[in-house]
Amino acid sequence: MRSPRPYSPQAGPGAQSLTERRKAATQLDIARAACELFAEHGPDGTTAEDIAHRAGVALRTFYRYFRNKQEAVGPLLAVGGDAWRALLAEEDPGTPLTEALERAVTRSLTDPKALDEGLEVTRGLLRAAASDEALRAVWYRVNQDSEERLVPVVARLAGPEAEPLAVRLLAAAATDAIRISLELWSTTDTPPSGPGSPSELAVRCLRDLTGAMPLLRRP
Repeated sequence: MRSPRPYSPQAGPGAQSLTERRKAATQLDIARAACELFAEHGPDGTTAEDIAHRAGVALRTFYRYFRNKQEAVGPLLAVGGDAWRALLAEEDPGTPLTEALERAVTRSLTDPKALDEGLEVTRGLLRAAASDEALRAVWYRVNQDSEERLVPVVARLAGPEAEPLAVRLLAAAATDAIRISLELWSTTDTPPSGPGSPSELAVRCLRDLTGAMPLLRRP
């Protein structure tokens, strides 16, 4: 999923250096080129050389960052996960978890940039992944990484008394809600907003997956 806003490292002790920011920018340029070409020509009709040319980098630069053409889409997909976790992290501890999760999911999937370009790119990429095992593996790996990074965000909102197992289950359910909604939506021609859109499907998935979780029923 493309980020609903350009990636911007946060200031502070963990801020990226100028070299790291340039590296991240180059990786995102390559990732965007790969997504565009996969959507246009499919993985079989796209080479690493094609991606490097579209991104405006040398082939050796491509291979400095990625082992193969499928892995090139990873950074762009990861930025989308970063964006929705950042929105969830904005919620104050003590906010009902159901409310916080649904608000963050909805905001991330209805952002103007997501509606204008990001979701359609994701649809094309997921359609391409249907016939490419390596591309699907990247999609699943990015979702797994996002789930692991979501755990501390959920834990902070749930409070110190929350059981670690319950926190892990909720992080898994929230991640899968978004993943499943995007996968199902990508098989249709439904517009990115309105009935049947990713945001509507994601909230529905989230409610179905978490409805019986004790962590969300706590006062």
